[in-house]
Amino acid sequence: MTRNSTTTEKKDPAGQYDVVVVGGGAAGLSAALVLGRSRLRTLVVDAGEPRNAPSDHMQGYLTRDGMSPAEFLALGREEIARYGVELVRDRAVDVTRGGDFAVELAGGDTVHARRLIVTTGLRDELPAVPGVAGRFGRDVLHCPFCHGWEVRDERFGVLATDPLAVHQALMVSGWSDDVTLFLHTVAERELSDDDLRRLAAAGVEVVPGEVAGLRVEDDRLTGVRLADGTEHERTVLFVAPRAVPRTGLMERLGAELQETPFGAYPVVDPTGRTTVPGVWTAGNAMGFAEQVVHAASGGYRAAAAVVGDLIMSDLDAAVAE
Repeated sequence: MTRNSTTTEKKDPAGQYDVVVVGGGAAGLSAALVLGRSRLRTLVVDAGEPRNAPSDHMQGYLTRDGMSPAEFLALGREEIARYGVELVRDRAVDVTRGGDFAVELAGGDTVHARRLIVTTGLRDELPAVPGVAGRFGRDVLHCPFCHGWEVRDERFGVLATDPLAVHQALMVSGWSDDVTLFLHTVAERELSDDDLRRLAAAGVEVVPGEVAGLRVEDDRLTGVRLADGTEHERTVLFVAPRAVPRTGLMERLGAELQETPFGAYPVVDPTGRTTVPGVWTAGNAMGFAEQVVHAASGGYRAAAAVVGDLIMSDLDAAVAE
């Protein structure tokens, strides 16, 4: 293994690393921290596109509750630098494997590594309703665990783009007694009798008809407008973005994927090891529901597994000689 120096400058963009971590969010930085402390020469390739960028704060992470996501990442970058981990602002556009992995960057460099940890996350595709994208992360939300406390007891709307929105409406009713489910592109006949009974029990009003836009006053959501011109006073709208996993690099290497209701994700073992030897993953690159705290934990597990894998691989090679 290459022992890490204590310098934090990126010295050799085309050099050889023990591990390249693709993605500099919570999962990637957590992995890099463990790798740096394990004295492995590590490079983080970060395109700077965190999934939670639209949010002003993150919640539910013990001791970091309410922290700005940008501040969280900045502190993480400072921490990995203490252990000689290098970070480059670039995008990994391709990867091939001969003996080691060759990762091609958008800026023109190619970096090489013995092991690869992919933490490229996912991209949220929002419903194509005017006004939704501009208010996402503010009063257009997707996760009650992330934002429910901050908007508790307000007038909730839930925008349905498929029948799974029923589950979302039932869940958010735990944070407000005033919830309206806008069926939007879902026909009422698509709801089961069980759905309707649960919605009624939760006190959720069901409104058919397509949503045409939002009413915003003084930079605050105040209502939801239907295509027929009627408006419903709402101060919060929950939506279900379509998750688009960023699994391109793993697919290029032949990783096996499994279909889920939220997209296709790599098949992994409990440490995040994919079906491609030498490749691990963590965070939203391996699952839709990974919150920041889960991503950090997954990055730690993957890195620890990589450290053990490299140590044993080197020892086996020494024994063979």
